Amino acid sequence: MSYDTIKDRGLVLLGCGKMGGAMLQGWLANDLPPSSVYVVDPFPADWLNSTGVHINAAVPTNPAVLVVAVKPQMMGDALPDVAALGGGETLVVSIAAGTTISHFEDVFGPETPIIRAMPNTPAAVGQGITALIGNDSSTAAQLDTAEALLAAVGKTVRLTSEDQMDAVTAVSGSGPAYVFHLIETMAAAGEAEGLPADLAMELALTTVAGAGALAEQSEDTPTQLRINVTSPNGTTQAALEVLMDETTGFPDVVTRGVAAAANRSRELGK
Repeated sequence: MSYDTIKDRGLVLLGCGKMGGAMLQGWLANDLPPSSVYVVDPFPADWLNSTGVHINAAVPTNPAVLVVAVKPQMMGDALPDVAALGGGETLVVSIAAGTTISHFEDVFGPETPIIRAMPNTPAAVGQGITALIGNDSSTAAQLDTAEALLAAVGKTVRLTSEDQMDAVTAVSGSGPAYVFHLIETMAAAGEAEGLPADLAMELALTTVAGAGALAEQSEDTPTQLRINVTSPNGTTQAALEVLMDETTGFPDVVTRGVAAAANRSRELGK
């Protein structure tokens, strides 16, 4: 993307924890000048001192972009300090989980272009995926700008309705934890079959990482890849008969888990 507008007017990053920090590192690696970035964080990490960005300095009165990356529980304290940036010229991009566009419109005004985004934790290693949607005041060009900024930490997808954000939260936002638990469970099962703990964990971790990479890079669908590795009456089929059981296996457990996460997201958004 072109950073010309941001270079001229600046970008304010409100909150620079793990996710905000990952985005900042991506922007700087993609040649956004550090002098154009203003980090506002009550407890800035030490590594920020060597980046050249402004840390808790006076922010521009009319920055090109304000990125809200604070935790939802800190929103009440943080937003009043930047509410004056509302009014239509500054693009507000939020990655705060569970905080609706209408909440930001209450703070900044409905005429303010606001884009809500949901990244996930693999963004910390540049392998995230972020879903985004804008309010009625955001333009196509502003969506492009937000998408380009968020692409610094992985892939992006656009939603057609903010209502879809709860399902996104349940699938990709919370999803990494499901995979981490799968790794834990596979490793524990390997131990139960007699493997040393460290070997079982290495096998489980590398297998999940490799299978994910293969699924992403292959022209075959995950369904076809599963079929390819399942020999009739073999070991994989024996396992899948358990794991694919409609009432006790993955289909039921994962569906109920994702539904629980989506329902909780809806509750938090009220």
